[in-house]
Amino acid sequence: MLRQQDVGHRIVVRRIVGIREGRPLFTDALGELVELSESHITLATDRGRLRVPIGEVHRAKRVPPARRPTAAAVIALELAADEAWPAPVRGRLGDWLLRAAAGWTGRANSALPVGDPDRPLPAALDAVERWYADHGQPALVNTPLPLAAPVGAELDARGWDSRPPVLVQTVPLAALPPAPPGRADQPPVELATAPSEDWLAIAAGRKGGLPDAARHVLTAVEQVRFAGVHADGRLVAVGRGTVTGPGRWLGLTLIEVLPEARRHGLAGRLIRALADWGRAEGATHAFLQVEQRNTPAVALYRGLGFTTHHTYLTRVAPG
Repeated sequence: MLRQQDVGHRIVVRRIVGIREGRPLFTDALGELVELSESHITLATDRGRLRVPIGEVHRAKRVPPARRPTAAAVIALELAADEAWPAPVRGRLGDWLLRAAAGWTGRANSALPVGDPDRPLPAALDAVERWYADHGQPALVNTPLPLAAPVGAELDARGWDSRPPVLVQTVPLAALPPAPPGRADQPPVELATAPSEDWLAIAAGRKGGLPDAARHVLTAVEQVRFAGVHADGRLVAVGRGTVTGPGRWLGLTLIEVLPEARRHGLAGRLIRALADWGRAEGATHAFLQVEQRNTPAVALYRGLGFTTHHTYLTRVAPG
């Protein structure tokens, strides 16, 4: 059967749809798993969303993705994502990137092992550990999969731990509908070139503080917009968009709606407004990164057309 780790991945479900002459009748459904609960399996299929009661499931399993991206495509997207989330302290190990931002977020404080480190793999990981020790931080390594599977195997042998899997999801902007005109009773999505203090406060609440290095990560991108929605004079939803990379990727980060303002479609409105801006800036595709276990967010993004391009694990050196 399936587990929460399978959310966001392609699955096949064989379900019981009836009985004929004392024998069960089966039908198969293929799609992306968007929710797994004690009572239902929900998957997105080519024909739309399908919700299957657990009692009707005869068998369900993960299957390979329809098409695996090339190594070059994974590297290009990872570099665009790095450009969209720039750590203030940076180093290189051959093609590998070394990044530090006072511990603010794993992405900005981890090595990115794509390309050739210009030395044998064990020596490269030894150098990563020394670099982070010199900067007074624990060593982290982001391993895009399956591209960095050899790195992951070496880290397994060294006893490194893993944080929860992260899905890197994408959608062509042409397939994402533009933001609908706002109703008279609906507050508009506002885009700014710099974050307000209220915007930063929401980001700090989500990420557990906001050191000076975090402000660099958020603002040190040439093409960036900070989206917000106000209700009753208070900022209740935020999002951030960047356009980076030679493929003109729109990166979506920090999509956050305060609890009291949820279930009103604000996250989708933020994403569509940033997508409209991204198109105007020449972006052709959007990407975002979401923890695999965050099933509500995975379902939201799937409803907007996002699919999983690849995954990554943040590996943590043993303490």
